Amino acid sequence: MADPWLTIIGLGEDGLNGLPPASRAALDAAEIVFGAPRHLQLAEVGDRGRAWPVPFDIAPVLAERGRKVAVLASGDPFWHGAGGSLAGQLSPDDYITHPAPSCFSLAAAAMGWRIEGVLCLGLHAAPFTRLTPVLAKGVRVLCTLRDGAAVGDLSAWLTGQGFGPSRLTVLEALGGPRQRIRETTAAGGDIGDIAHPVLLAIEADGAPGLPRASGLPDDLFTHDGQITKRPVRALTLSALAPRPGTHLWDLGAGSGSISVEFCLAAPGATASAIEARADRAATIRDNAARFGLEHRISVTEGRTPDALTGLPAPDVVFIGGGASEALLQALWDRIPQGARLVVNAVTLETEALLMAWHGAKGGHLLRVELAEAAPLGTMRGWDRARPVIQWSVTR
Repeated sequence: MADPWLTIIGLGEDGLNGLPPASRAALDAAEIVFGAPRHLQLAEVGDRGRAWPVPFDIAPVLAERGRKVAVLASGDPFWHGAGGSLAGQLSPDDYITHPAPSCFSLAAAAMGWRIEGVLCLGLHAAPFTRLTPVLAKGVRVLCTLRDGAAVGDLSAWLTGQGFGPSRLTVLEALGGPRQRIRETTAAGGDIGDIAHPVLLAIEADGAPGLPRASGLPDDLFTHDGQITKRPVRALTLSALAPRPGTHLWDLGAGSGSISVEFCLAAPGATASAIEARADRAATIRDNAARFGLEHRISVTEGRTPDALTGLPAPDVVFIGGGASEALLQALWDRIPQGARLVVNAVTLETEALLMAWHGAKGGHLLRVELAEAAPLGTMRGWDRARPVIQWSVTR
């Protein structure tokens, strides 16, 4: 292995005292040391120190290739740290890493929690809504926050989401001489003078959280009536069969409910929502943000197939309405082998189209007829929805 020019060093709040010999030797040998101002001060690097630019950018490190460079990061550099960003631009021969215990490991130890049973989130540079898909009564979460003020902000957000009784533990400057641990509740939120770095331990209580089954209640979404209704959405998600890391094209996305539930169903699943109307495209963005999925759902305003240019190749494609011979042929020619296509239709013309394509390409054709109890005068009767024809096929 070639002699690496870069060393990525995990640093704790105990500074130089906590560095093992290999980390200390690499730090002493470095001509230039990059890190946050707090890290540079803890490591006592003096004039060799270079603070990260704001906004964060690894370019200054890469510009020093060939010199002896060290990068300081909190704890484990590859858990919500700079390590992953740097490694993505380097070869394995360029760098070596000396990790330290992560703040999550320190927090789990302080709480007495099994870390494999805890959700660990980096909310220091992400919205609180990232908690929406995972919060439920009894769930334990460890999350990093940007500063002490964010503790109060998150407490208020949790209370607004119905999790006011949740027990919160504020863990400050773990592993160093300034370490402090205090408890409160989300509704209490009465802790002040909180030092950075700060991590919050949440034991969720109060609201039940989101159901894990497909077919969330319609009223959880913003919509103008253009939404795949809950029972049909559940059947559609079953046909779409989300898997971890798969990408969906949601054509004529309307409210974006299919994209949202597709991403909720599988870790790392993503979606490109295509919508011709600007107001509905805005609604999709709102729903993506509401469920903490704005980083996994992209919205494109335009009409298919023109709007598909430049999008990541899909693993799954959904058409919620408006299918035509030209669109189906364009998609069939474009999507890769093994991709799955699911089309819902309510008109006789589209039903005939799907029956013809089913006859030619195979797959599964399903007719869904639903009725819900509704008032009928002084009594009740069945309110029947229009039948839905669903065709699903693997290319």
